[in-house]
Amino acid sequence: MFCPLPDTQEQFETSLPELLASRDARQARQLQWIGLHQVTLISFTVVFPGAVKDNSLVRHVFNQGLNALKQIALCGQWVLLSQQSWALNTGPECLVAVDADAIEVKKALIQLEGSSPIGRLWDFDVFDAKGQQYSRSQLNLPPRRCLICENEAKVCARQRTHSINEILNRIKELANATC
Repeated sequence: MFCPLPDTQEQFETSLPELLASRDARQARQLQWIGLHQVTLISFTVVFPGAVKDNSLVRHVFNQGLNALKQIALCGQWVLLSQQSWALNTGPECLVAVDADAIEVKKALIQLEGSSPIGRLWDFDVFDAKGQQYSRSQLNLPPRRCLICENEAKVCARQRTHSINEILNRIKELANATC
């Protein structure tokens, strides 16, 4: 069911308006899927710094996330009703309609993110059948940590504590650790 995206060598820079339009389109797809399937929805993307959001490294991280999602779904005996992935210039995306408790799915996916060297780059958003999104803070879990210094990731990103090159080099190290 989970088909990996093909590798790509093309690298396009993505503008802020393109990212915002992509986010709006993803939200519209999420609402459509929730209405159509009326079960828990997993929306999977990759957190990746810089203007290039789709390249071979991003796809490697994405495909590793798909494989991990497949394994955790099997272990949890989740009933997967539908899955679709998109290869977009703004980064790969995947939606999965799953007949399982949304809070349990979110907890399992947070654990999954922490179990892999590149799991910090996976972004699994989880919605219940009514469209309620569940977050780490709602589950009394700590925020994501920075890849470089272990401070809160949002703080480092907002303050631009680390250079893009430093972050990309760290991502490459983590991705190589999963090969």
